[in-house]
Amino acid sequence: MEKKDYLKEQIKHIDIASFDGTKLIDSMRKMSFSSRDTANAADIFNMMLEKEGCTVMLTLAGSTSAGGCMQVYSDMVRYNMVDAIVATGASIVDMDFLEALGFHHYHGTPYANDSELRKHYIDRIYDTYIDEEELQACDTTIKKIADSLEPRLYSSREFIAEMGKYLQDNAKKKGSLVQLAYEHNVPIFCPAFSDSSAGFGLVMHQAENPEKHVSIDSVRDFHELTQIKIKSPTSGLFMVGGGVPKNFAQDTVVCAECLGKEVPMHEFAVQVTVADVRDGACSSSTLKEASSWGKVDTVHEQMVYAEASTVVPLIANYAYLKGHWKSRPRRNWSKIFK
Repeated sequence: MEKKDYLKEQIKHIDIASFDGTKLIDSMRKMSFSSRDTANAADIFNMMLEKEGCTVMLTLAGSTSAGGCMQVYSDMVRYNMVDAIVATGASIVDMDFLEALGFHHYHGTPYANDSELRKHYIDRIYDTYIDEEELQACDTTIKKIADSLEPRLYSSREFIAEMGKYLQDNAKKKGSLVQLAYEHNVPIFCPAFSDSSAGFGLVMHQAENPEKHVSIDSVRDFHELTQIKIKSPTSGLFMVGGGVPKNFAQDTVVCAECLGKEVPMHEFAVQVTVADVRDGACSSSTLKEASSWGKVDTVHEQMVYAEASTVVPLIANYAYLKGHWKSRPRRNWSKIFK
């Protein structure tokens, strides 16, 4: 097989405005197990959107963007369901920014011969393929953006905003998460930003500019996100997967306390995950456990143990159709850093 034989069928991203899943969610509310949990999560997400003054933080880990949920997250920004985002670098750069540059993710198989894929410079995410040459073009674009900036420390939020600004004039695919977040003043934080194509691009930039260069300050990320929490009357978390983004967003409550500010725990929280809680890792801890750390209130919280691409579009579609997003003011949190 030639490379083109592997990269034939593009992943199509689901459009939450294209179907009506309300009857399914309403039916699931009367069921058991993960179905009832999913319906309860949809209700809690709607509570966040309906609550006056509530800042909604979306956290992303894993590869659901590559797997077909990319437009879900873009639409959550477009339709004013999200006020701040904390994500892995891969979700933002290798997946969203990559497609904004005109590249794609492709249907594959988990049973592929990975040695053959490597010969063709094809990377695999379970049953999804990415062209490594296209990823390297993404790396180079990150370097180009870094080369154009004043050499100094940047928060990942600042640098991702520059990526959004770049896409306004250069995007091959409009409406990416990075571009829409920039245009709607929704800050995106990637506390592990270098663990992505951004890392390769920034290393190339620094190698060519050893004395004066752009660098990312993850401590500044934490401080900025905590400022959003301090200024929010209340807050809610919609968490896809776990990992660093989940804990980073939760920890803003503790960080605010360390700064001498008394803030409420996150009032609402939903986490969609397949992680096992028995190993005690932070990314797989339950929301009730997070309450013992003073991070999340337990009145309106729901764990949904499901593969995220199967339930997140339903929850987002339910919120879209309920329409609370239409009357809530945009928070424009990016503006507080200007």
